[in-house]
Amino acid sequence: MGVLDGKAAIVTGSARGIGRATAELLAEHGASVLINDLDGDVANEASKEIGGQTAMFAGDLTKDGVPEKLVETAVEAFGKIDIVVNNAGYTWDGPVHKMSDEQFQAMLDIHNVVPFRVLRAVAPHLREPAKKERDEGIEVFRKVVNVSSVSGTMGNAGQANYASGKSGVVGLTKTLAKEWGQFKINVNAVAFGFVDTRLTAAKESTNTFEKDGQEIALGIPEQMREMASMLIPLGRSATPEEAAGGVFFLCSPWSNYVHGQVLNVTGGQFTGMTS
Repeated sequence: MGVLDGKAAIVTGSARGIGRATAELLAEHGASVLINDLDGDVANEASKEIGGQTAMFAGDLTKDGVPEKLVETAVEAFGKIDIVVNNAGYTWDGPVHKMSDEQFQAMLDIHNVVPFRVLRAVAPHLREPAKKERDEGIEVFRKVVNVSSVSGTMGNAGQANYASGKSGVVGLTKTLAKEWGQFKINVNAVAFGFVDTRLTAAKESTNTFEKDGQEIALGIPEQMREMASMLIPLGRSATPEEAAGGVFFLCSPWSNYVHGQVLNVTGGQFTGMTS
């Protein structure tokens, strides 16, 4: 018997990386999971490979109406929603003095606006059942986990756009925690440090992300990758599975009294962080 038996979850950006590991962990513990990716083929393959009950939704969440369709798909597949993990995102790095308006806005759109729109769309499916439960004197906890980054809490050179978007996630999280706490909807965030994904792979011409027909280079310079062991007290970066563990905790019953918090999953990087 899994601790998430009977729960239904949406995990955005869940066909690969941290999102995939999170979806697998939620499914392993009994949750039904909606798998989402921009690439339909990749999302469909992940949905088939992940054990348990899954559904699939492909689409660009930055486009008008798509977050609403994401939520509709989950409700049609599972009949309800108990868990939302806002994980979808990518990086588009550059120094401020060379950054275009498009480049800056793109990071706000995917990392801040998309979670807002997903949560606005899912609100009735979380709040309305909770109102009935409250009237009946029943406590049923539902979960929202927004993915931030140490770039958003501490800043990072070359990522003014990404850091701004991820910082906005923290404000969104803390505000919703105040609004939705009365409905027993735990709203928290995770701030990841260095996790081994394609966003932190070596910067090569083959490591790209296509958005609206434009190839965007992903990854970081090898020199920065080599510094990870010196910056992280545990001596290495995290695996996607280790990163997913922090998300799982915030989706689990063990976090029912954890609310409005940012859980730093960093291996000790930036020890003493206060946010």
